[in-house]
Amino acid sequence: MLIDTHCHLDAPEFNHDRESVANNALNQGVKLIVMPAVARENFQHVVDLSTQYAHVVCALGIHPMYVDAAQPSDLTQLKTLITQQLAAPNNKLVAVGEIGLDFFVTQENRETQEYFFSEQLKIAQAFDLPVILHVRKAVDDVLKHLRRIPMRGGIAHAFNGSAQQANALIDLGFKLGFGGAMTYTRALKIRELAKTLPLDSIVLETDSPDIPPEWVGTKGRNAPAELAKIAQVLADLRGVELAQIIEITGKNVMQVLPKIADLCTPLNVLH
Repeated sequence: MLIDTHCHLDAPEFNHDRESVANNALNQGVKLIVMPAVARENFQHVVDLSTQYAHVVCALGIHPMYVDAAQPSDLTQLKTLITQQLAAPNNKLVAVGEIGLDFFVTQENRETQEYFFSEQLKIAQAFDLPVILHVRKAVDDVLKHLRRIPMRGGIAHAFNGSAQQANALIDLGFKLGFGGAMTYTRALKIRELAKTLPLDSIVLETDSPDIPPEWVGTKGRNAPAELAKIAQVLADLRGVELAQIIEITGKNVMQVLPKIADLCTPLNVLH
């Protein structure tokens, strides 16, 4: 099953054509979209959109690039909303995310980032939920926190670390997300990882509207419909059939985000 494990369908870039973007993804074979939140302000919007679209599920969390505007009370709100969602009859919450660390832009707020990351890991642990990680120039620091606060695993989105770091995350129960960056021929390190890591450790993503693939161009808007062509790039890199990539990466998602497996039959997305 072709699953986009990271798409910000709630982003303002989709405000004028969100429904056609969601439907076009379905038409291109994308059976399910995972939509993570980034801040308290969009928690409810993400939940509402996952209710509106049958093939969209959600995650709730505070992104490291939004922590400067966050308050400790946002964590209380996160716990409250997770509690409510897990008790709801049509619950489509599959993870805590997007959370993590980003030391690419700045490390000046490192303490704040680590505080919110650590607290959200504790929330995920308490609810026994997987996490969707944002990890940029901070893989070793993320690993430090994951070892300190054990949990059921999750997805390291847009992975761009070393093979050693990849294996450390895999050992902790994580799958690694590959998307648009992998499609650029100059992205030698990412393409080598995509080619050589165990296929059962890889999931696919777009990070729409960000990280557009090579054929869209760096200034274009990415969309979940691009996932089929991204999957083909992975198939070509590994020298296997596209159908095998779709089948295995789909199974990987359902393994690491088990709520999705529960949702698949009633959502009729298996066919």
